[in-house]
Order: sequence, then C-alpha cells, then structure tokens
Amino acid sequence: MDGAVELPPDPRALDGLGRNHSLRTALADLVDNSIDAEASHVLIRFIRKEGRLRGLYVVDNGKGMSARGIDVAMTLGGRREYGAKDLGSFGVGLKAASFSNAKLVTVLSWAAGHAPVGRRLEADPNKRGFHCDVVAEAFAKAELSRRWGIPWSGTGTIVRWDEVFGFPATDDPLRVEEFISRSMTEIIKHLGLVLHRIIDLGRTEIFLDVEDVDQGLVGPRSRVDAINPFGYTKPGKAEYPKSLIAQHGDLSVVFRCHIWPPRSRMPEFNLGTGADKHQGLYFYRRGRLLQAGGSWDGVSVPARERQLARVEVDIDGLPPALVAMNPEKSRVQVGPDFAQLAAAAAADDGTAFVDYLTDAEERFRASRKRQRARKAMIPPGRGFAPQLKRAIRYEIPMQDHQTPITMRWARFDRAHKDDFFRVDRVDRVLWLNERFRPLAKTGRRGANDAALLKSLLYLLMEQAFTGEYLGVRDRDNIELWQEVLSMAAKVDAGE
Repeated sequence: MDGAVELPPDPRALDGLGRNHSLRTALADLVDNSIDAEASHVLIRFIRKEGRLRGLYVVDNGKGMSARGIDVAMTLGGRREYGAKDLGSFGVGLKAASFSNAKLVTVLSWAAGHAPVGRRLEADPNKRGFHCDVVAEAFAKAELSRRWGIPWSGTGTIVRWDEVFGFPATDDPLRVEEFISRSMTEIIKHLGLVLHRIIDLGRTEIFLDVEDVDQGLVGPRSRVDAINPFGYTKPGKAEYPKSLIAQHGDLSVVFRCHIWPPRSRMPEFNLGTGADKHQGLYFYRRGRLLQAGGSWDGVSVPARERQLARVEVDIDGLPPALVAMNPEKSRVQVGPDFAQLAAAAAADDGTAFVDYLTDAEERFRASRKRQRARKAMIPPGRGFAPQLKRAIRYEIPMQDHQTPITMRWARFDRAHKDDFFRVDRVDRVLWLNERFRPLAKTGRRGANDAALLKSLLYLLMEQAFTGEYLGVRDRDNIELWQEVLSMAAKVDAGE
C-alpha cells in the first residue's frame, strides 16, 4: 500500500435506494422500525388536501429517539445496536423505503428525557447531496402532540412523506377514492401476512385512515388483522405438520412441513393470487415473514400437484452463506448448500423431504378424483346468497345448460298451511312456507336469507327437478321429507 484516500459516496447513490420496493413493502419496512421501537400502536395515514393526495404519515407510540439516535437513523448505512429480536439489519431501511416513494422524508421523534427532534432529507442529489435539514423543535413538538387517535404516553416517532411519486396526479374524486381503496386493501393484506406472527402475539396493533385537511375530518379507521398462511383448522393429511430437521455444523435447521386441506375457501390459503402461486418455502426472521412461498429454492420445482405444500423455515442464527435476506425484506437468497441440506432433513418417524412432497401430491390427486366422480347437478339460482352459490359451484360439477333452481318464500293457502315446501317443476322453483321462515340474527329478512336451510334443501331436493317426470320413489321421498321437515319446523316454533 502507498497511503490511503477517502472516497465518499456519490450523492447519486440515493437514486438507487429502494428500487425493489412497492408502496406496501416500503410501509412494512417502516412498521418494522416501529415494532423495534416497542410501539404498541402504529398508524398509517394518507393526507388529502384540495381533493388530491398530498402526503403520508407513519405514526407510532414507541420509545422514540434522541438527537443522536435520529442522526444515526437518517445516515445512509447508519446502524444502531440491534437487539436479538429487532427486525432491522442493514441501516438503509428507513431511507430506502422512503425514497422509493417520496422526494422528501421528515422524521420527528420524542424520547423520554429528551426534547423533541426532527430531521428532513430530500432526494435531490444534485442540490443537497447528503446534507440533512434540522427541523425546528417547536414544529416537531406540535406534530408529535397532535391527536393521532392512538395511546400516547409522551414518546413516539413520526415518518412523514411529501411529494409522493405514486399518488394520482388528479383531484378527480373517483380516481382518488379508487386509488385509496385499492392501496389500503393491498397494504392491509401485505402487513397482515408478513407480520402475522407479531400481530397474533398482540405485540403491535396497526391501523390505516385518511385525513381530509380542508374539511378537518378523518375517515373511518381500518385495522390490520393477521393472515396466517398456515392457519387451517384441520390439516389436509393426518400426522402433519411434521418437523424435518437437518444439521449444518453445530446448527439445527428445521423445516416445518404442512399440507393444507384441498379446495379450501379460506383467504389464508388463496392469499389473494391463488394457492398454486403460494406453494413452497416460507422464510421467517425474528417472527417476520420474508418470503411467502412461490418458490422451492432448489429443493423442488413448483407444480400444480404441490399446491397444498407449504414449509416454514426460521433463518435466525443461520449464516448468510446458507440463507440471506435482501435489504427490502421481501425475498431470501439461498446458498449452494441449502437444497442438499433440505434433502438430508428428516422427521423423527423417518419422513424425508421427498416423502413429504409425495404425501402432499397424493392428497391433492385424491381430492381431484373424488371431485371428478361427483354427479353434475342443476345450478342454484335466485334465492341463494352469492357466496353460497360460489361454494356449491366450487364443490359440485354444474349442468349449466339447465335452468337454475330458484328458492322463494310464500304464504301457503289453508289447504297446505302445514306443508314445509312445494315443488314447481315447470318453472323450477322450490317454494318455502313463510310460516316456517327462520328469523335472521339481524332481525331482517331478505331474498338470500336462511343460507344453511337452503343449502340443505338444495342438496336434498335437487333430484326432484331432474328427469321427464317424478318416479314412484321420488314422490315417496318428497312425501317423507315433507312430513319430517314440517314436524321439525313446528317443534322449533313451539307449536
């Protein structure tokens, strides 16, 4: 060596920050910081002024930062002392998340025993470089002291975005409302998924709302609920989930293998884009989901037959050469030894990874065979709630060329007042006696009410509408069902 020179980063380095962030992943990174600050509540607020979206706040009631702490937070690559449970790692999260979506980021914070502090950075490298503006203490205090609608004990942090890139450049109320609705839905789903373990533990509650500055009003508040990608009530195959364990030096790597029940209607199974796209490995770091399936990372390859298979892998303590997360915390990069490690993993009963995949595939194929063997039925029509019709269509092949079966309530004449139903084969209507109509929990009745009763009657009576005429056995069954159902209804009514 012949001496040394100092080479500060080019200010244009700011241009590359957060290129892999979307709005929802950027906000998740900011919420991670709030969780590390031990916040019990986090609020994400969109700001609307003169009809347009102008900015965004992330407010928490965590322990806040001192002047020294906020300077570290605003430094590119500034790394504080991370605790064993902290979600932060690289020292670029706040800046990358913010500059991926906004030109100006302001951070205001109040820590116990310290005065309120604030800093502002501008993504204008030709003008500002890495200089950071100091926010006046009075302004920081005023912002932090606003009534944000979350529990407040005098400490907390605000991240404020101004000149947000992705907001619609219009004051058209329809377009603005559409953007807000779509964005909030995506944010709520994403945060509910990646933070589901933390939310389920009750560590932090997260809310979203919209403030209209001109009207001085804050809209209804939405809460982020946990979306557990392993949240089935009963496994798809007995003896699962199973923990397959492999040794990497002195470390044990656990592959927690799950098989979902087939054809599940739960949102935790479909995750918005379909279960087939969410098979594979789910990597967690300190309780935070980094990768929601979509890949087997060399252990296997995605296939339709493996859509019931999901595997939890906690990477805490594993070396980066084996598994490393990206700075946006949205993916992991596995090393060359990872697939071999998974192949060597085994459960106490000897189950290997290849056996697990075979079990998941066989369960999927068995469910498809049973579904194909079901007899096609006449589709449900008016009188059935939309979600009930979807569930029936999902489970049963439909004769879509046939006129659907309608269910309607009516007052029966005196001669038939004790009948529970009447079959109109010509118009394909199953008339139900208004006398026995159950009262909904809301106290109100509608055309699509009594979903449980109608679904049972549909499964029982659909065959009465098939064929050219009713045979002797069909007529005998209808008479039997009429008597039993009428008596059951009278018992329930106390008659």
